[in-house]
Amino acid sequence: MNLRNPVSRNCMAVPAGTGKGFAMTDHMPDIATPAGRDLRAYTDELRPRHRVIENDAGYWVLLRHADVVAAALDDVTFSSDVSRFLQVPNGLDGDEHTRFRRIVDRYLTRTALEPFVPVFERIAAELVAALPRGKPVDAVSEIGAVFAVRAQCAWLGWPADLEPRLLSWMEANHAATRSGDLERTAEVAGQFDAIIRSVLAPRLADPDAAPDDVTTRLCRETVDGRALTEAETVSILRNWTGGDLGSIALCVGVLIAHVTKEPAIAQRLRSASDAETDAIIDEILRLDDPFVSNRRITTCPVRIGGKDLPANARVKLHWTSANRDEAVFGDGFAPEANAAANLVYGIGRHVCPGRLLATWQLRIALRAILDAVDSLAFAPGKDPEREVSPVGGYRRVPIVLR
Repeated sequence: MNLRNPVSRNCMAVPAGTGKGFAMTDHMPDIATPAGRDLRAYTDELRPRHRVIENDAGYWVLLRHADVVAAALDDVTFSSDVSRFLQVPNGLDGDEHTRFRRIVDRYLTRTALEPFVPVFERIAAELVAALPRGKPVDAVSEIGAVFAVRAQCAWLGWPADLEPRLLSWMEANHAATRSGDLERTAEVAGQFDAIIRSVLAPRLADPDAAPDDVTTRLCRETVDGRALTEAETVSILRNWTGGDLGSIALCVGVLIAHVTKEPAIAQRLRSASDAETDAIIDEILRLDDPFVSNRRITTCPVRIGGKDLPANARVKLHWTSANRDEAVFGDGFAPEANAAANLVYGIGRHVCPGRLLATWQLRIALRAILDAVDSLAFAPGKDPEREVSPVGGYRRVPIVLR
C-alpha cells in the first residue's frame, strides 16, 4: 500500500500521557457530536476538503485512509497510552503490549475457537427460532445484543443468569457514551468491573474447584514470571466483553439493516461460501463501520495530513471516515476488491485480536436469520434509527421476519 510518506516526525524525549491544550486556528465542529447528523454523511462532506481537522474537544481527527493507516502503523509516535484507567492490552505500547498481547492471542486462535462454533450455531438457531414472525423485532437489542451476550458467556464460561444484568449494562453504557459525561461513563465502567469481579471471586477463592473454562485459564496466566494481577485480569475480560458485546450488537444491526434494504445481497448470502460470506460482511461493515474511532497521543512533534502536531497532541483515528475514502474504495460494493484496504478491525500492532471470533459470530448470526425466514422487511412506520455519535451504526432496526 503506497502511503506517500504522509508522516514526518522530529522525535524528542516526550512522555506519553494526558494531552495538553494548544492553540490552533483551524478549528472545525466537533465531529464527535454532530447533533442529529449521520456521522458517515458528515465525514463524507468533510473528507474531500480536509485530511485532518481539530475538533472543538481539542482532538486532531484523521479523516483519510492513508493518514489513519500511517498513524496506526507508527505506534511509537502515536501512542495508545491515552487513558487514566488500565487497559490491557489496548492502552499499552511497545514490548509491554507485546507481552500481554501474546497472552490474549492464545485464546483467539482458530484452534482455540473452533470448539465453540457449534455452540454459537446452537445459540443463534435457538434465538432466531424464538423470535416472533410477522411482528416488529429490533435487530439491535432483541437479536444482536442477546446473541452477543449468550455467545460471549458461553465462550468465557460465565453463568447464563448474568444475561439480564449484562443486557441492562449494555444499554446503560451506550447511554453514558452518548451523554459525553465522564463521571457517568466512569460509574458505568465501575458497574461492569463489579460484574467481572463477581465471576472471578469464586475462581480466585477456591482455584481447585474452579471450572475448566476460558475465564479460569486466564486467571492462571503469568507475565514476566508472575501471575496476572486481578486488575490486569479484569481489564482483559473487560476488553473481551464490555467492548465486544456492544460491538457485536451494533454490527448485527448494521448487517440486518443492509440486507433488508438490499434483498439481492441477502439472496447472494444464502448460497455463499464461508469466505464469500465473510468478505460481504466485511464490506457491509466497511460502508457502515460501527467502530468509529480510536484515540492516540503523540510522543513527539509530527507532521501528518499537512498539519504540524506538537508532542502530547490528542488524536483520533477515524475508522468510519477512512473506510469510506473515495480515493481508496471508489463508490461501489466490491467485497473482494476492497478487502485488502478494509480497516474495520484496524491495522498495525493494535489490530483487533478478536477478528476471527467476531467474524465467525457475525457469520453465524446472519446465516441463522437468513436460513430461518423467507424475507426481511422494515417494520411499517418504524424507520431504522441511527446511533448518536460517538457510537456508530444503528440504535434501533425494527424489522419483520416473514
